[in-house]
Amino acid sequence: MAAPGSALREGIDNIVHSRTGGLIVIGDPDEVSFLFSGGIPLDMDYTPAMLYQMAKMDGAIALNGPATKIVCANVQLVPDPTIVSSETGTRHRTAERVSKQTDALVVAISQRRDVVSLYLGGMKYILQDIPAVLAKANQGLATLDKYRARLDAVAGRLTRLEFEGGCVLYDVLSVLQRAELVTRMGVEVERYIIELGTEGRLIEMQLEETIVGVAADKTALIRDYSVDDTEENLSTTLAAIARLPHQDLLDFGRLAELLGYDRKMNTLDFPVSPRGYRVLGRVPRLPKLVVQRVIREFGGLEEILAANDEALESVESVGETRAKEIREGMRRLQEVDLVDRYLES
Repeated sequence: MAAPGSALREGIDNIVHSRTGGLIVIGDPDEVSFLFSGGIPLDMDYTPAMLYQMAKMDGAIALNGPATKIVCANVQLVPDPTIVSSETGTRHRTAERVSKQTDALVVAISQRRDVVSLYLGGMKYILQDIPAVLAKANQGLATLDKYRARLDAVAGRLTRLEFEGGCVLYDVLSVLQRAELVTRMGVEVERYIIELGTEGRLIEMQLEETIVGVAADKTALIRDYSVDDTEENLSTTLAAIARLPHQDLLDFGRLAELLGYDRKMNTLDFPVSPRGYRVLGRVPRLPKLVVQRVIREFGGLEEILAANDEALESVESVGETRAKEIREGMRRLQEVDLVDRYLES
């Protein structure tokens, strides 16, 4: 609501530039009106210019939940004085208490320091200047590019080992770790994009291009190598990985445990075989249901690669055409891997 390009942000910026300061309460009038004392009832359509004019008065300004109406102005807010506040200024202390006592979003604009503070549920966030947020977003994108390049490198190595039948658990966990790091860095950049509003469109396009396919690959990786291949286990594992502290994410023993393996095992010496979700998921126009049926029929990627045409065609919903597409798709993946290895050498 307060991002650049929004009507509310335009009104806030007008108040900042005028150095009048202000206190804005945004919420359902029926739920916050018990805090009001005095004021001028308005019930008029919101415009940035009108918000600026209302801020010239000393009291707070009340907007409805969507910030489309100015409910009243020049209001004195009377929150519960026993609510603990870490703020020192009268305006900011009132804003923090109101946010703790109600579900309203409260905006406190400092008169002298040009600082805009948002309060919601007792939490405080200070709006930063657009150039500062842009710099952080670009720095995050640069880091994300490095993470993605490393992820592509370890994922390509894992694919090669899958075709050769030489995977160990360490290779799998390396890809899983890198995929989660890319996901987390993407979330970090997305926060900056939200704060940038209309100014963050180009960064959002770059972010989407950088993280495309990561979530699907991470899901397929877990289905390929987790001990228990069920939808319930997949959801549980994804949630557990997302909740891992950063330090635990660097611990391969902890990651192995989430996949159902013994935490103390030597991941460098433990051979594993993929079920085939990652490889079949890259075959163009192959539905997920068909992928599941092929894997259920053969049990693993090694058996799928060894299967003849008749065996593939006999799987439900596959047939002659799809069997040929599966063969061609896997062959192209192997050829791409061979080209990459040649270029690397």
